[in-house]
Amino acid sequence: MDSRINADKNRKDKIPYDHYRNLFKNFDPGEMAENTGCTFNKDAGEISVKLMGQDLTVKYPSGDVYSKNGTEIESYPPKTLILRYLIHGRGVKPSDKYITYREINGGNVYYNNFYGRCILRLSRKFGGDIEKFRNAFEKLGAEKVNMGDAAYKFQFLNNIYIIFAIWEGDEEFPPSSQILFNKNVLFYFTAEDLAVIGDVAIGSVIKLAFL
Repeated sequence: MDSRINADKNRKDKIPYDHYRNLFKNFDPGEMAENTGCTFNKDAGEISVKLMGQDLTVKYPSGDVYSKNGTEIESYPPKTLILRYLIHGRGVKPSDKYITYREINGGNVYYNNFYGRCILRLSRKFGGDIEKFRNAFEKLGAEKVNMGDAAYKFQFLNNIYIIFAIWEGDEEFPPSSQILFNKNVLFYFTAEDLAVIGDVAIGSVIKLAFL
């Protein structure tokens, strides 16, 4: 049963990836790289992208995504995000202003999904284990932020910065968390995208924390 569910989900996730691969080839790779703070190697036909500290290459015009060691990335959601980011990036640099999900256009509409998928998940995973949270971000080389019981600013993609903050629970209150996005994210992603970004980022932090 589980294998069939996973296969169905994989096929569903592949549909948007294939869609953006078809669009990707119609855009100028040099411009996409410039508009996202990435680099384009014309001879190799590759755009270099950094995702959660990992060096990745996006082949042009195919849209295939590979890790540093040459292994193709299998998970479709991060590959789809990367292609959307390259296609839609508008070259706006990060600022010192960070905003909540509700401040994103459409954020109120999708907030319940974002809350359950990202904020609540982050609280439950790390609210009772702040040291694991800190260790993960130390491995990422993230910047400490004066917020909550522990908070860090990190680079999700080139030019895209996020803050994760955690408050430990006590006898009166359960653990809680907050996720903030640099305001320039408005020029790269939609509210729906940001729910996926939160999900992917949390998954990466969990892996780092429990290695």
